[in-house]
Amino acid sequence: MKNTLKQLIAKSRAEDKAYAQQRKAEMMSPRTGDDRRNFLKKTALGGIALSSFMGYSFEDTIAETTSKVKRASAPSELKITDMRYVVTNVMGGTPIIKIETNQGIHGLGEVRDAADVRYALMLKSRILGENPCNVEKVFKSIKQFGGPARQAGGVCAVEMALWDLCGKAYNVPAWQLLGGRYRDKVRLYADTPEANSPEEQQRLINFRVKEQGYTWLKMDVSIGELKGKKDTVVNGKFWEDSKGSLSQWGDQRNFMSYGNTMHPFTQIQITEKGLEHLQQVVEDVRNMVGYEIPISTDHYGHFDMNNNIRLAKALEKYRLAWFEDMVPWQYTEQWKEITRSIDTPTTTGEDIYLLKDFLPLIHERAVDIVHPDLASSGGLLETKRIADYAEEFGIAMAMHQAGTPVSFMANVHCAAASQNFLALEHHSVDLPWWEDLVTTVGGFKMIDKGFATVPLTAPGLGIELNEEVLKKHVHPKDKSYFEPTDQWNKLMSHDRTYS
Repeated sequence: MKNTLKQLIAKSRAEDKAYAQQRKAEMMSPRTGDDRRNFLKKTALGGIALSSFMGYSFEDTIAETTSKVKRASAPSELKITDMRYVVTNVMGGTPIIKIETNQGIHGLGEVRDAADVRYALMLKSRILGENPCNVEKVFKSIKQFGGPARQAGGVCAVEMALWDLCGKAYNVPAWQLLGGRYRDKVRLYADTPEANSPEEQQRLINFRVKEQGYTWLKMDVSIGELKGKKDTVVNGKFWEDSKGSLSQWGDQRNFMSYGNTMHPFTQIQITEKGLEHLQQVVEDVRNMVGYEIPISTDHYGHFDMNNNIRLAKALEKYRLAWFEDMVPWQYTEQWKEITRSIDTPTTTGEDIYLLKDFLPLIHERAVDIVHPDLASSGGLLETKRIADYAEEFGIAMAMHQAGTPVSFMANVHCAAASQNFLALEHHSVDLPWWEDLVTTVGGFKMIDKGFATVPLTAPGLGIELNEEVLKKHVHPKDKSYFEPTDQWNKLMSHDRTYS
């Protein structure tokens, strides 16, 4: 019995020493982020392993640990203690949130581009005290406060930050928590804005393809191109704004504007002359790019299903990668009709919240590709569920993204974990400081020749904020920088959705 006890003690000491060496090596590694390093220091067997490694006897180690060291808890004892934010100058004001914990590690999330940070702040009182590693439990308690498009921004920002925290706590990348990865790099498609001349369009394309190595592009084919061109649209004058434009972005001061009117209800029509002009626009770009590189299209304008079909048929000879958001996502039957009527793939979904609202499009095979924005669709796990469900019906997934590197990397992890993934949008190709808003844990290159790098070892999302650069790009509408948000601490309502 005595020998057995000695053997157990010897084995325990050997395992303890090996574990201490492993954790010390991780702490000393330049690839280990500051949050993870601090977490390791505070939680290394409550101080036993490291103190044993430093030369204490086993008995002295226990005494030292229990009498002098204030131990942080294990991941199972993590608690959310705070939420703060900064509004960046990306896409007209995109907020980044930081969720703090009782153990000194934090998680980063992002409220969708140009959405109100209060969508996230109103959730603070509902998550304080929760364990961030219970991601699905927390998500199910707050998902009732999300809605389509940017109304989901707060819920998705919190969900991103929870996966970042959970990955840091357990020292694994977010993709591993989603079930593993299918790829080591994620293909990107570069959004290419409209230009005032063919020469400017060529410059934008060359920058993307020749200088940065993108292998997939997207362009707008907007009836904005028809402005001032006689006899190209029918019923346009009624809807023109003060600048003579048919702006699909709307006018918040005029609820009767063209851009605030859903597509079937404008009765705008494109003439044959108008179609010929739009054909020429696409032909010019196709000639610049060639046929090896896919070209997706978007932002046509607000006109009805029949005119969308006419436009699609006029452009089919250019073998476009997809027609996106031709009518609002809610019109499943219209999507079915468009998809059946044309040969080019169709896609929608950037404004859909949760799998349940993707189901009609998937069940009816109304689109060829689902196109969620992870900052609206419900976050990493819900978007992974959307991808997996679509895959069962033979439907691929592309991903819309127009935010900061925080949501970008959340998308990268989700894309890596989804088999039917095609390409992820990168909307900030022309912002030279965009990548510098963060640093990558371990120093991996975030974007390399048109592909995003999947971090293989960096925990969580694999990034930390570059405070020096970020402070230079705070949006002027809200210059606060991770200041206290105590006014959002108190829960003011009973939120349960059942009696």
